[in-house]
Amino acid sequence: MTDTEPQAVQVSKTSDGITTITINRPHRRNAIDGLTGRKLTDALLAFEDDPDQKVCVFYGANGTFCAGFDLHTVAEYSSSNDRYKGPIIDAEHHVDGRNIGPIGLSRMQIKKPIISAVSGYAVAGGLELSLLGDIRVAEEDAVFGVFCRRFGVPLIDGGTVRLQAIIGLGRALDMILTGRGVPAEEALQIGLANRVVPKGQALAEATKIAKQLLTFPQRCMNVDRSNCYYSVYNAPSFEDALSNEFENGIKVIAAESIAGAAKFSGGAGRHGAFDFSKL
Repeated sequence: MTDTEPQAVQVSKTSDGITTITINRPHRRNAIDGLTGRKLTDALLAFEDDPDQKVCVFYGANGTFCAGFDLHTVAEYSSSNDRYKGPIIDAEHHVDGRNIGPIGLSRMQIKKPIISAVSGYAVAGGLELSLLGDIRVAEEDAVFGVFCRRFGVPLIDGGTVRLQAIIGLGRALDMILTGRGVPAEEALQIGLANRVVPKGQALAEATKIAKQLLTFPQRCMNVDRSNCYYSVYNAPSFEDALSNEFENGIKVIAAESIAGAAKFSGGAGRHGAFDFSKL
């Protein structure tokens, strides 16, 4: 397949460990076609596999996060077959046992923190992509929504799974059934957005948060993160979730907690001070 859009996904890395992945398809409002989905998947997996890269900032260029899957490509396929065979997968496809869907990576659980910087529209598959982030920073004019409702396109890239886990079943069904747009301030109120910033500032704020995360002991932070996701999506019981938390957490004590406790004992953090550079 000829790559006619080599800049559709852009990746930059900093020496201190922040990878920024940017969707750049302005002629489609950053909608994802098959090749772009592959590129996004490759970029996220490369971030995950790079030990020098600690946090990912996920962004959409040109004032839009992502308008979803590129429906122009869906329109090219015949409706005579009830199983969509799109440009990314003709059958179930996995990487290390993890699903890759039509939009690429949004069905995967990446093993390091991701911060979504949302400007403009994050709708349909773009909403699903934004949910891949552990934290969502939204610009004041951002809009989230299941806009694919009006075109008969289902959420098959994690939306029905992630959205309800983040904002609750009732609010998720409101968005999923009505397809209405949810503006940034409402998104903040319901927990869909974690921060709302002025227009044009989402990338800067997301990068600022990423730099803060770099200052923490990384193994401890990632174990706590992983345990949260296990409890939400995988644990068969409350007791199992607690056991998983303990078994994974106890392994961090010798690796990071003892040294951290020594810093605290030596005076770090007294009287509410929180100097990240000394942790």
